[in-house]
Amino acid sequence: MKSYFITGTDTGIGKTCVAAGLVMALKQNNINVGVMKPYATGSKSNGKFRSDDVQILVDAAQVDDPEELLNPYFFSISASPFSAAKRLGVTIDNKIVLERFKKLQCLHDVMLVEGIGGILTPILANYYVIDLIRDMSLDAIIVTSSKIGTVNHTLMTCKMCEKYNITVHGLIINDYESGYNTSDLKRDFEDLVGVSVLGIIPRVDPFSIKTFSQILSKNIDLKSLINF
Repeated sequence: MKSYFITGTDTGIGKTCVAAGLVMALKQNNINVGVMKPYATGSKSNGKFRSDDVQILVDAAQVDDPEELLNPYFFSISASPFSAAKRLGVTIDNKIVLERFKKLQCLHDVMLVEGIGGILTPILANYYVIDLIRDMSLDAIIVTSSKIGTVNHTLMTCKMCEKYNITVHGLIINDYESGYNTSDLKRDFEDLVGVSVLGIIPRVDPFSIKTFSQILSKNIDLKSLINF
């Protein structure tokens, strides 16, 4: 079974929702799926975990892995890991992230790793999210949107993955904000970058991860995604 890195064309694009929705759908198919968010930033959660995103992923996966494996680095300010570490006086050692990822791989049949921001979000000087994807040897699933400007952002993301020899398994269009016609957008993406659109997820209102996951399951071929 394959594992994936869930990245996006921007911050706030819906990576956590898509990752959690995929996790929940896979769990419904009795897949032992693990989650990881190597770097997280923002205000501290009121839940069990420091990061709200990690809490959402764990609730979807129903795992009891320790937080130090799930989220090696958390910064309580909204900034890139590079900037947050500088401001808080924290030294980032990416070898720790990779070691903990390998431990999680041994515990689960499938891993879904959620990134932070876009693929050029800096982690260290001259080390970006895209470097982390490459070092984890994972294919990428890119979450994009239908809003105006998405073509430029999506093409840049795909072209950078191509430059880094990262396989993009496919795109997921999160149609949460009005913009382009999604059928036209799907055609254009596939023609321009030669990457399949795995599915188009309509706006879910009122929102819940369970409902989002159910819609995602109907719009994406999970069997082809995980090869089970």
